Amino acid sequence: MSNDNSAATAQIPGIDKYLADFREQMKKWQCAMPDTVPLVSDFDLGDFMKTGLIEVWIVNEMEGGYCGKYLFCFDGQTCPSHMHKEKLETFFIVQGQVSMTYDGKTFIMNPGDTLQVERGHYHSFTGIGPALILECSTPCTDDDDFFENADIPVGGDFLTFKDK
Repeated sequence: MSNDNSAATAQIPGIDKYLADFREQMKKWQCAMPDTVPLVSDFDLGDFMKTGLIEVWIVNEMEGGYCGKYLFCFDGQTCPSHMHKEKLETFFIVQGQVSMTYDGKTFIMNPGDTLQVERGHYHSFTGIGPALILECSTPCTDDDDFFENADIPVGGDFLTFKDK
């Protein structure tokens, strides 16, 4: 997902409460966040607490070839299964636990655990309680997100179809 979050943030009912709860959790964990506007996404499915997350971007340096962002999910909230054709990413669990599904296998990740996600491999995660992940990757572009759920109207498949 790109870090232009104005449209995504404005369309989610209850956004102010979700952001307040997120900020409160960061205070509890004593986690400093970059001074950027968080991206709040429900992947246009309309049920943020079921399928969604909050992204806090650190950098998306296209020319330099790197990206860093925090991914936060509430208890039971899922980032849906997707893959990237170009982006290579590594997840580092900062706080909480996630149930990670990668390449058809599901396992629990705890603080300090890392996972390198190879190009072309489907992955998703669900918070077991609130969870904070640091993602370090090659640059992010909207057209490199390919979701298994065809109802998600974002990403490479959607953009390709929309352009035809």
